[in-house]
Amino acid sequence: MKKVTILGSTGTIGCNTLELISNSDNFKVTTLTAGNNVDLLIKQALEFKPELAIIENDSLYNELKTALTGTNIRTASGKQAIAQAAAIPTDIVISGIVGAAALPPTLAAIRQGTKIGLANKECLVCAGDLFMDEVTKHNVEIIPIDSEHNSLFQVFEFDKKDSVEKITLTASGGSFRNFTKEQLANVTPTQAVKHPNWTMGAKISVDSSTMMNKGLEVIEAYHLFPVSVEQIDVVVHPESIIHGMVHYNDGSVKAGLSVPDMKIPISYALGFPNRMKNNTERLDLTKLGKLTFEQPDTNKFPALKLAYETLEMGGNAACILNAANEIAVDNFLSGKISFIDIINVVKDSLEKIENKNLNSIEEVFETDIKAREVALKAVRNINN
Repeated sequence: MKKVTILGSTGTIGCNTLELISNSDNFKVTTLTAGNNVDLLIKQALEFKPELAIIENDSLYNELKTALTGTNIRTASGKQAIAQAAAIPTDIVISGIVGAAALPPTLAAIRQGTKIGLANKECLVCAGDLFMDEVTKHNVEIIPIDSEHNSLFQVFEFDKKDSVEKITLTASGGSFRNFTKEQLANVTPTQAVKHPNWTMGAKISVDSSTMMNKGLEVIEAYHLFPVSVEQIDVVVHPESIIHGMVHYNDGSVKAGLSVPDMKIPISYALGFPNRMKNNTERLDLTKLGKLTFEQPDTNKFPALKLAYETLEMGGNAACILNAANEIAVDNFLSGKISFIDIINVVKDSLEKIENKNLNSIEEVFETDIKAREVALKAVRNINN
């Protein structure tokens, strides 16, 4: 039985992970953590009977504790409790917490030497160099759960990295791939949260629509794989069947294909180094008929180009990009700024904050806070 800790069990990644585990006899859930969704956390805890259930929001602790009284499940609350739980020895930690809040517990698990199924972007986007230094130091396996990086991980020949010419991430193009600039100016939050291929949360769906999500994935790929910025390519692939490709110096290309279903990369991470049988839909290329590809339009969707530029800048640029984007998307979803204002808020934040190296996790969080403050000012300026 593999012991599994799930950080962010009530989110999309966490729920899909538990669904896979419920159909297998090979796993034991030891810890579940959630941010605010105490009702679902209680339901999950009663079904999977972990040793520990933690709610980040301290004000919801009594509700969690009361609901689980009489069981053998220990309860706790707060960010520190989550980080401490992540350091408890287990076979794999699924890092599904959204945002920079995932950094402390994921690093705690790494320092314990635990294998990580990484679904969180911010660990690599905000603190890529620091994060990967810890991974190397503690000789930890990182299995990416993003479909693109997971596919690349499966076909990348790490022992022959010098033979790799480049890697390609595919992008669906989001909901507005064929929109004009004029149409993009009038996009509503309701439109933006409807992704054509994937079932995702509101924030990541908006990021897909702006192509910021793909930009963040480029930054992740830079840290996950031994390639330069120039060796990372992006193509728009509306069907979302090919998720990633590795191009070799003999002209051959290895690609990872599957139906768009997050359970596939999650099951790969859970089973690694073996494969875990699941009941996901099987790919039938004859039903698809064709696969299409096109270059991304960085004129209409400048977020992708901006992500490449932050990689070239180095230092704290990617951390600023991520934090400012979170503020911008949140204000778009609440109707305070327009769709095209999202990238303007991010650009403004990058211009106004000094670029410098990040030498500690504390400096990462300081940059994150500063970028959010500057982004909020940019939002207010738009509304004035």
